[in-house]
Amino acid sequence: MNSPRLMDALWTVGTRDLLAALRHRADLLTTLVFFAIVASLFPLGVGSDTALLRLMGPGVVWVAALLASMLALTRLFASDYGDGTLEQLALSPHPLTLLVLAKTGAHWLASGLPLVIIAPLLGLQFDLNADAQLVLLASLLLGTPTLSLIGAVGAALTLGVRGGGALLSLLVLPLYVPVLIFGAGAVEASAAGLDAGAHLSLLGALLLVALVFAPWATAVSVRIAVE
Repeated sequence: MNSPRLMDALWTVGTRDLLAALRHRADLLTTLVFFAIVASLFPLGVGSDTALLRLMGPGVVWVAALLASMLALTRLFASDYGDGTLEQLALSPHPLTLLVLAKTGAHWLASGLPLVIIAPLLGLQFDLNADAQLVLLASLLLGTPTLSLIGAVGAALTLGVRGGGALLSLLVLPLYVPVLIFGAGAVEASAAGLDAGAHLSLLGALLLVALVFAPWATAVSVRIAVE
């Protein structure tokens, strides 16, 4: 009896956040444009040396995706914190851990998935071959949800804090480093003709760890913020 109610609650929270994100298309467009601009500036700056572009391309695309995902983090809980929605979620009979996981999933669908979709187009600027493009897509599919989960913890910890955006960056950037290393490393390995399976496996392991611990830490931080 409780299970359908819980699923309905998760569906309601997720679809509400997705619809809210679609109503603010300018914010979503800003994230995508930022991602495209940051990734496109490097080929313009270093010239047309294809060997150099192939070497630096994976890292550049991944750094651009990481920065773009951080740009969207401040919107994850801020509006719900301001209008009291987070307090209502904290008082809900449903587990807050699952509710914030639904919010984080909706945030990734609205801001992370579009980055994954356009990343192969940006990879063409760096002369990445088809295999490297596929690995880039796979690494971002595994890595960007991890970035959202980790970022949700930081966003919850900085709720109501003056200058929270700068503090949020300081909190999450060190935790993003392993994702960046393994994500870019997978594409670099594929571009060099090596097996990228180990890097992708490590990205998958990081995603599983984040799925287990990040929603719990986010829920605890949200409760502290609303009390």
